[in-house]
Amino acid sequence: MAKPAQGAKYRGSVCDFPDFNPSQDAETLYNAMKGFGSDKEAILELIISRSNRQRQEICQNYKSLYGKDLIADLKYELTGKFERLIVGLMRPPAYADAKEIKDAISGIGTDEKCLIEILASRTNKQIHQLVAAYKDAYERDLEADITGDTSGHFRKMLVVLLQGTREEDDVVSEDLVQQDVQDLYEAGELKWGTDEAQFIYILGNRSKQHLRLVFDEYLKTTGKPIEASIRGELSGDFEKLMLAVVKCVRSTAEYFAERLFKAMKGLGTRDNTLIRIMVSRSELDMLDIREIFRTKYEKSLYSMIKNDTSGEYKKALLKLCGGDDDAAGQFFPEAAQVAYQMWELSAVARVELKGTVRPAGDFNPDADAKALRKAMKGLGTDEDTIIDIIAHRSNAQRQQIRQTFKSHFGRDLMADLKSELSGDLARLILGLMMPPAHYDAKQLKKAMEGAGTDEKALIEILATRTNAEIQAIKEAYKEDYHKSLEDALSSDTSGHFKRILISLATGNREEGGEDRERAREDAQVAAEILEMADTSSGDKSSLETRFMMILCTRSYPHLRRVFQEFVKMTNYDVEHTIKKEMSGDVRDVFVAIVQSVKNKPLFFADKLYKSMKGAGTDEKTLTRIMVSRSEIDLLNIRREFIEKYDKSLHQAIEGDTSGHFLKALLAICGGED
Repeated sequence: MAKPAQGAKYRGSVCDFPDFNPSQDAETLYNAMKGFGSDKEAILELIISRSNRQRQEICQNYKSLYGKDLIADLKYELTGKFERLIVGLMRPPAYADAKEIKDAISGIGTDEKCLIEILASRTNKQIHQLVAAYKDAYERDLEADITGDTSGHFRKMLVVLLQGTREEDDVVSEDLVQQDVQDLYEAGELKWGTDEAQFIYILGNRSKQHLRLVFDEYLKTTGKPIEASIRGELSGDFEKLMLAVVKCVRSTAEYFAERLFKAMKGLGTRDNTLIRIMVSRSELDMLDIREIFRTKYEKSLYSMIKNDTSGEYKKALLKLCGGDDDAAGQFFPEAAQVAYQMWELSAVARVELKGTVRPAGDFNPDADAKALRKAMKGLGTDEDTIIDIIAHRSNAQRQQIRQTFKSHFGRDLMADLKSELSGDLARLILGLMMPPAHYDAKQLKKAMEGAGTDEKALIEILATRTNAEIQAIKEAYKEDYHKSLEDALSSDTSGHFKRILISLATGNREEGGEDRERAREDAQVAAEILEMADTSSGDKSSLETRFMMILCTRSYPHLRRVFQEFVKMTNYDVEHTIKKEMSGDVRDVFVAIVQSVKNKPLFFADKLYKSMKGAGTDEKTLTRIMVSRSEIDLLNIRREFIEKYDKSLHQAIEGDTSGHFLKALLAICGGED
């Protein structure tokens, strides 16, 4: 078992077994496999409660006592995933990694994800041990085998990582940080094409401490995280490898938490990934992985394994996990610190918001108006031309086209489009043609008219718009429907939900920074109303009003601090607590506000994903978000989408829509990630 550094706490989930007796353990395992069938329960109980160092001693004693190879006997007695897990635990860590890599490059095709995961995450010492173990086990050179099985820049970066020569000095030169930022910027964003060699050299050799400062400085200098530049400049397996390196530099434990989540989410389980990580991290940082998993995904790693696996395989994985992390939404103390720090980082990060639709260069409203008229004249309609023009002009340019169309032809472009197009395509194109505030006003009107109310649409719009956007929507609503938005909301909703929506519709959110003292007071109110505090400082209705006022009127930077103080005060996440303690539309609107404060592009990425997953597509939500965010932050939404769901928004749209509606959506999407 690896010993923690001087003064460092051991963060593995598997420790040395006290009163260890290797001969006795060897005998227990021999008896468990003797005769007909095997006692799998006894095997897993013993092997998982011993450290890897102790397992090697058991192997030696087993051979001495019975003249047999323990791993060979385990392979013979066990089957499937359970066998793979137990045998993985019995190998020394470097030999387990060597076996995984050998499997990844053997036969037809290569498991690039396995190569990326291992080589991007291991320390210099672990890499050197891996190279030696591979040579010893297979009498082959690891570098030669990997270069023979991969190609291009992906191969070059793997070879650099295989050297195990990353700098380990924590003393960082500020000048070198600035130089590396400049070199990366010039190699990517400022260059026609990309100088991949610079990315390989800097990300493959600099120390983690140095690179963390480079990433911070890169964000300040360029207005975008290094991950966004990598996605924009690199591609394929090389891009995935570089992103994995960046994630491991930022936090190896967070990288593995994400890999575990993706291994189990959705249909089917990626068992090889799950086994490899649970085995390889059990004596290194499994407790850190568990904490970050709980913080990021609001569920414990234990509960996800429990729901996603079965039999002895499940029992073994749960033992490796080392325990459940309490009730949903609750952080144990170390995880609360991680959550607190994540809020700290989110407050510092200033990510530039970018849309995917920008003003067209060499814009000619006269030519566009004529082309649109031609596309709609006579028999049939040229939808491709309509999509090509409207989806590639900014909203301001579309308004100029409308005006020019009327001047030239004495016709209303919107009316012509409405008569020529139909269904989802018509809704999308007409939505793009409306000024944003009038489009939002129309969506709110539609959400409230007829039988029933579309509360989700009301929440999505009112919980996410800025003060300026809300004021513009109110004016547009009054102009188009001759009624105030507040009056419409009053007559169509009721109770606390109505009060919250009307409060949001006033557009009076503060726009300053945080006030730490007031944030602590606000967090106390939240703790009391959500029943997380021991004492109460006011009557229930007064607290409810204050809680609503906090969420509906405080600035986003201040609310981030409130949520951070809430974690510190209660060891709970405010979003999860709202979900647990509240219900119905009130819960949904408060959750939307919190998610929007946390990460607005991620909020919309989630909405888009849900509009397309499962049977059937929610075209109205899909259209509304694609139209309304296209010039604000759709590029950021795309990045959050691929980060969370492991597939691009482009791919999701392609797999879920068809025809001209699909073409128009992809044009707005603006590209494949």
